[in-house]
Amino acid sequence: MEAGGEEFAIGVVISAKTTMGEEFEGQIVAFDRPSNLLVIQEVVGRAERGERRNVRVLKANYIREFSVVSKGDDPLDPAGCMLDLNAIYAREDAALRQAEIEAERIGVGVTPEAQSIFDALSKTLPVQWDKTDIVVMKEVRVCSPYLPENVSGGTAAANERVKKVIDFERKRLHSRVPGQFS
Repeated sequence: MEAGGEEFAIGVVISAKTTMGEEFEGQIVAFDRPSNLLVIQEVVGRAERGERRNVRVLKANYIREFSVVSKGDDPLDPAGCMLDLNAIYAREDAALRQAEIEAERIGVGVTPEAQSIFDALSKTLPVQWDKTDIVVMKEVRVCSPYLPENVSGGTAAANERVKKVIDFERKRLHSRVPGQFS
């Protein structure tokens, strides 16, 4: 793109103002002439392992004005790229573990009421699904239709606690949407 007779060149550091009034400074990483897309890398601070950067992708015609600050090094030079692959793999593993944990909290083949009861129990007690049964503290079992009378196993105190949460959650559900969970 030509703006005021100047070309957006790879590696140039610019100070820009958008049509929305936002101001920023960054290095041009790429410019795609057919789509008029500009990729700009901004340094946003220093981290333990180098600089932290944001990458903006925006239409060049959204830049109201800009000025060239300096000519930087080639931003795509592999020698200058600092990727901590171990940190990336660790983040990926953590994200996968978290997704598995969240998936285990969703009951398969259960009613929305059963899921709500599970979620209410999980706020204060360790719970897991065993097919369509809710298992609390690895000893108390709540079977469908998830009424206080369907609580079995565990100590009397644990049963009472689970029954109390189930009763409270069922009352809360019925008061929110009368007739839906009858």
